[in-house]
Amino acid sequence: MIILDATAVLAMTRGHRALHLLANNVANTPGDWLHIPALCLMHAEAKEKGAVGDVLRLAGVMVDPLGQAAAATVGAMYREGWGGPDVCHALYVAEPHLETGGMSIILTGQEDAYPPGILTVDIGSPGMLGFH
Repeated sequence: MIILDATAVLAMTRGHRALHLLANNVANTPGDWLHIPALCLMHAEAKEKGAVGDVLRLAGVMVDPLGQAAAATVGAMYREGWGGPDVCHALYVAEPHLETGGMSIILTGQEDAYPPGILTVDIGSPGMLGFH
């Protein structure tokens, strides 16, 4: 599963070429989605007006809601200092789930915001996910 955090959402709204190519590829792959945790989307919109609308118009994007169990877990992670609410929601979504299985990848512009052991890819790195 590929997850976009708030920094990746903002980069996408600003025309990040590799992220747009990735979104296009995902949209053309049946059953594939780019996941955006709801709190990451909220954080991006709080930083930049219109970010939500730009990203939600893209095919292949799925917003992961902050349900009851997620809210409790994300709240505990935030309280324990794992990061801001948006980072904690990204971490929660990245946890292995029965329906997704395996390790998730968080695309981010702030790799240092995530604890060791979490698979992150810097959206500014050359060749991000094979795109140049």
